[in-house]
Amino acid sequence: MRLPLMALCLAALPLTAQACGGSFSGFVNDLKAEAIAKGHDGNAVNQFFAGVQQDPKVIKADRAQGVFQRPFLDFSKRLISADRLKRGQSNAQKYDAVFDRIEQSYGVDRGVLLAFWAFETDYGGFQGDFNTVNALVTLSHDCRRPDLFRPQVFAALELYERGALDPKTTTGAWAGEIGMVQMLPRDIIENGVDGDGDGKVSLKTSPTDALMSGGSMLQSLGWRAGEPWIQEVAVPGNFDWSQSGLTVTKPVREWARLGVKPRKGSLEKGLDAMLILPQGHKGPAFLAYPNFNVYFEWNQSFTYVMTAAYFATRLQGAPIYTEGNPDPGLTGEQTKELQRKLQARGHEVGKVDGILGARTRNAVQTEQKRLGLPADAWPTPTLLSRL
Repeated sequence: MRLPLMALCLAALPLTAQACGGSFSGFVNDLKAEAIAKGHDGNAVNQFFAGVQQDPKVIKADRAQGVFQRPFLDFSKRLISADRLKRGQSNAQKYDAVFDRIEQSYGVDRGVLLAFWAFETDYGGFQGDFNTVNALVTLSHDCRRPDLFRPQVFAALELYERGALDPKTTTGAWAGEIGMVQMLPRDIIENGVDGDGDGKVSLKTSPTDALMSGGSMLQSLGWRAGEPWIQEVAVPGNFDWSQSGLTVTKPVREWARLGVKPRKGSLEKGLDAMLILPQGHKGPAFLAYPNFNVYFEWNQSFTYVMTAAYFATRLQGAPIYTEGNPDPGLTGEQTKELQRKLQARGHEVGKVDGILGARTRNAVQTEQKRLGLPADAWPTPTLLSRL
């Protein structure tokens, strides 16, 4: 599920507003007061919030994201099946004219949107059954990420006032996303597209609307038309692995000079890129071009981003990756132990959650260099014991 990088400041809240926590009914009353202060009609506000309920299942889902603890090879095999690939190729043909419009209007390749469509809702097959308003208000009340979700409540209210959302019947993902490619209310307001021309933006029932809206959103996030996002490469065995990772960007011509070669096709030598080793120097390797960074605006999980980006290339004809023989990684509990040790050494790794995210990988690479280990950002039991 998409967790966009949308941290909006709470400084503009009225001084009397309850930022998060406390009595749920009191919190809802504060939301209503703030909505009216923002200029929303009082009757509409009362109707929108009437019957809103705290949903404990939403909090449970927010806390239970252990699937992202899986390493790239395992995660990608779990999400990319032969059936999902076949249906993606079938949908590419079925909606060929729609994808042509998207590529012309927004510059987003069809494989990119097909991969999101597949992973978010299995091509629209399951879009989530959580009440959207309950989910957004519950997550706003919860004090883990209120700055992310509180603005979405008011965006949902705006959609309601437009007749585009029913607070009683609109459902979607546990994090408040709606439709086939799972867009939050603010994203719908800013990037919703009536692609089929029926006068409505119907992200739940119209693949044309959903796909074109997704293309519009990716363009707004910085997608660069006509450029790749990742490309599998082969790297010499004597490579300086400290040059890999999310913090090192080089001109592609420089990567080529260092011996990096494409598995298929040719390198985009006019661009800059990062060398990504999702499971270390013994596993698959990819050059990540500037468009790869846009994926992190859609979802913050490194494993999800790598898998979605890779699947998009498969949908456009890339071969299956070369798995290699990666060193054994860490379990979820071992990764938590690693994160605590890294924190103790002054590294910023975010939440201790057992997920090997970008900040944890960066810290791992720093410690690998310090300890004289291959600095490929892939933590192993050897690194854990050395720490």
